[in-house]
Amino acid sequence: MNDKRLHLIYNNNIKGAFDLHKSTIRYIMIKEAYQMNIREMLEQQEYMILKPYASFSDKSRGREIYEEPCDMRPAYQRDRDRILHCKSFRRLKHKTQVFLAPAGDHYRTRLTHTLEVSQIARTIARSLGLNQELTEAIALGHDLGHTPFGHVGEAALNEVCSDGFAHYKQSIRVVEVLENKGAGLNLTWEVRDGIYNHRTSGSPSTLEGKIVRLSDKIAYISHDVDDAIRAGMLNESMLPSEITDVLGTSVKERLNKLVHDIILNSMDKPEICMSPDIEEAMMSLRRFMFDNVYFNKKPKENDDKAKDMVKRLFEYYIKHIDEVPEEVYAVTKSRQEPQEMAVCDYIAGMTDGYAVSKFENLFIPKSWDI
Repeated sequence: MNDKRLHLIYNNNIKGAFDLHKSTIRYIMIKEAYQMNIREMLEQQEYMILKPYASFSDKSRGREIYEEPCDMRPAYQRDRDRILHCKSFRRLKHKTQVFLAPAGDHYRTRLTHTLEVSQIARTIARSLGLNQELTEAIALGHDLGHTPFGHVGEAALNEVCSDGFAHYKQSIRVVEVLENKGAGLNLTWEVRDGIYNHRTSGSPSTLEGKIVRLSDKIAYISHDVDDAIRAGMLNESMLPSEITDVLGTSVKERLNKLVHDIILNSMDKPEICMSPDIEEAMMSLRRFMFDNVYFNKKPKENDDKAKDMVKRLFEYYIKHIDEVPEEVYAVTKSRQEPQEMAVCDYIAGMTDGYAVSKFENLFIPKSWDI
């Protein structure tokens, strides 16, 4: 420590000493910048900020197809940007989260769910000294393969496709195969691993992926309670006391409790974990939501209609494969995959409104224009 900093500290000018310390670091970085581009400087900053067990951008296992590194953006930031700008991401704003065609502007969509997962995950990653860009890239990409009408559409395709259908697998197919006219987004291994393993039974290889896996549950459990209350299906008093006594009696309290618990239990550890009582309360709330909201008769009436719609669209396009857009079908043909893959890709990529419009055009009689 130099004499000037000691003098400032002895005279109780801690801020001045800290500012001098920052100036020294800044001088060193500026000096080194003559030999570095912006990306390399940002990669070096990670070693000053992140924990040793974080995922460092310059240590990525890389992409399937080699690309020259960007001169400004580290690898995970570049992946985040690619996901944010892709067409599949934009379509999420018109895809169901839980409530089909709700009569209100404030119900969650698949896009707002994704943004809430990203916000929660970034908060946790920042607090734990982990890579925020990797965390955000995984969060933004985790639901890209979701069908129209949410899990109802997913269940319908799973029943009619010979190889089954799961949105987490389709999300990987979107980023590896379908986007960019069949070229995919060529994301890093770590981002693809996190997307594939975000499901409950998944096992992400990075701590950042583990954060997203938990943040997804925290987000949908919390906001689905909020939407169910808005829809008149629930009120706070209906939640079991063994849940509210642990997690709180409002969406805000529950989010705060769950996020704090992960951070406090994972601090300075090469693992992401929750305390047993908080985790059990969260899973109990999840079970409560399945019993009282996700399988509730009120939304299920529309769910059955949506499920039938997806199945009938699938059956139609299997018989009329030539009506699947060439941009979609060309990917399947180039990879020598079964035709039904093209149908799955096409339907899974539809928004709710587009699926309804296609169904009406194909199956609803219209008056003759004579």
